[in-house]
Amino acid sequence: MRKYELKKRAESQRETHLRIVEAAIELHREKGPARTSLSEVARRAGVERRTLYRHFPDSGALQMACSDLFLQRNPLPEANRWVALPAEARLLRGLTELYDFYARNEELLSRVITDADIDELTREINALRFGPGLAAVRSVLAQVLPHRKAVRAMLDLALEFGTWQRLYQSGLSSKAAARTIVRALLAV
Repeated sequence: MRKYELKKRAESQRETHLRIVEAAIELHREKGPARTSLSEVARRAGVERRTLYRHFPDSGALQMACSDLFLQRNPLPEANRWVALPAEARLLRGLTELYDFYARNEELLSRVITDADIDELTREINALRFGPGLAAVRSVLAQVLPHRKAVRAMLDLALEFGTWQRLYQSGLSSKAAARTIVRALLAV
């Protein structure tokens, strides 16, 4: 009987933990992590503040859990899958997959990136969680480009969320935006 109760309690704690993280992600999508209070998260999750603090001692722990769950559900493209492709095909596939990731997650990413400009915690977590994946994308794409400063600068610009967003707002699909950028990269 005791083992069953412990198992049931552990399951209930996991459910509460997940509900808190999902509530925080919703609020981050709506208003950004820097503008989301722990009180709002507790209210949205339907828990008391002390319950939230039992699961997450501070905003940093909660933001880390949010980014973990978000990336588990919405992984960045796996750059290693493009290594065997020839230069132009690799660039096109890599940028299209990255831009598709941006398109699927635009609302949340735009809030997180905006908040990273004004909030140190958001900036640190963003760099920690997204930095390695974006660095892998950059590395695999850079392998097929000349080692000139202008080309590398253009690649860095191409990988920016803001670049994709500007192209998307101009009416280009992810693939059309990627094609445009690949042409520019190969022309530099």
